[in-house]
Amino acid sequence: MSRDGTQQQSSGQPRDAGQLMVLIIGYVVLALLLTTVVLAASSVYIEHKKLLSMADGASVAAADSFTLGQLETGGGSPTAVLTGARVRSAAVEFLDRSSAFARFSGLAVGPGTGSPDGSTAVVVLSAAVHPPVVNFLVPDGIRIEASSTARSRLTR
Repeated sequence: MSRDGTQQQSSGQPRDAGQLMVLIIGYVVLALLLTTVVLAASSVYIEHKKLLSMADGASVAAADSFTLGQLETGGGSPTAVLTGARVRSAAVEFLDRSSAFARFSGLAVGPGTGSPDGSTAVVVLSAAVHPPVVNFLVPDGIRIEASSTARSRLTR
């Protein structure tokens, strides 16, 4: 035993001399892995919010592309009428004007885009996100989808 009470090996060094370094390296690797996961998750979340904002704009533009419906008999007011083809073309036109196809990787207008009831515009967009650092694990990116709904209503 040495003066401070620790046991020493025959070479004069304490037995636990290298164990602290292994523990420190382990904690550093764990912290780097955790940072990488948080960075990737944050990147996917932010890109989803951007895609959702783009879907919101496209659905509002599509809802504004209505045509006037037939007046009901008895002096009714005109109604806003949307078709699925009109909603889809207005959404694609909005995305072209806002350069969304250049900003998002693999941007596509989803099959759910259209008008289910003739007065509501539903726009579904999907894109690929390439998170930093872990991009080599998912070379095609992570597919995200955003859906937005807007309604046209004529008021006086």
